[in-house]
Amino acid sequence: MSPRRALHILGTVELTTLALLLLNLITVHHRTISGILGPVHGLAYTATIIAAALLADGRKRVWLPALVPGFGGLLAARAVHPAPR
Repeated sequence: MSPRRALHILGTVELTTLALLLLNLITVHHRTISGILGPVHGLAYTATIIAAALLADGRKRVWLPALVPGFGGLLAARAVHPAPR
């Protein structure tokens, strides 16, 4: 698996968990759902930032968008250039 693909997967997990947390907040606000999805989202957000920082190779264009909660990981994945074949 390429590092860009891994960052894309992490960004997707982060965005999905954030969307589910917000959906839970505006509908039923069930504590169990928040208790499970909250830490999963936090872990995905942190892993996205770390992965983007490791892949950045000193370029702010890659790791800086990863700091944006939700879709920042997907933006960072687009900024990473694919490895030459």
